[in-house]
Amino acid sequence: MQATVQQLGQFSLFAALSEADLTHLQPHTHLQKYQRDEIVLHEGDPLPAKLHLVANGVLQVQKSAATGKETILRTLRSGDMFAAPALFGDAKAPATVLALEDCEVLTIPKSALLEAIQQTPELSLRLLVVFNQRLQQLHRMVHGLVSERAVVRLARLIQYSAWQHGTDKTAVGEQLRIKLPYYQIARSIGITYEECARLMKGLQDVVTYGRGGKIVICDREGLEAIANGEANF
Repeated sequence: MQATVQQLGQFSLFAALSEADLTHLQPHTHLQKYQRDEIVLHEGDPLPAKLHLVANGVLQVQKSAATGKETILRTLRSGDMFAAPALFGDAKAPATVLALEDCEVLTIPKSALLEAIQQTPELSLRLLVVFNQRLQQLHRMVHGLVSERAVVRLARLIQYSAWQHGTDKTAVGEQLRIKLPYYQIARSIGITYEECARLMKGLQDVVTYGRGGKIVICDREGLEAIANGEANF
């Protein structure tokens, strides 16, 4: 199934394209549906030369070590791009992508994307912005895993999730729009489930944890201090 021009216009990546450009790009698009817990990409699998974008739903990017331990690298939502090596790299999936809920993935052939870039060079700048953000995130993750205390990594994960996915005001603070259950947090910052539960309990004056991974930030400044390593826990 193809995406509509209206659907394409909702992606921030294509904000610079005119309606005529979107209309020209539309026949080259493809929307693929995936069910919850279905694998979208397997780590190491060959990638088709296409741009991959989340049209709707939530995906999880995870990587397995030789020991079998899995680390969650990112959580993707509508509008997010993934599988960059399909466009610029060795054309192999660097990680496994799993559907956390029913979702749709939009793909566009590399040839059609390059043609769109020729027509609207600003599109290439938007791609560079996405890649730069990805590199910065990876740098922070690697630095945190090797040098920062677990509580600092936890605070930064909550901060990043609030920034990436947004929050909603509640009577007690700001609730993350994305759920972060203990197992997901633990696999994201390289700690055990038990340590994650202990750390969250110790932070209850700053953030609260509800059933299913509902997190509310009660003290933004306190969370910032922990993320900067300025608070003792």
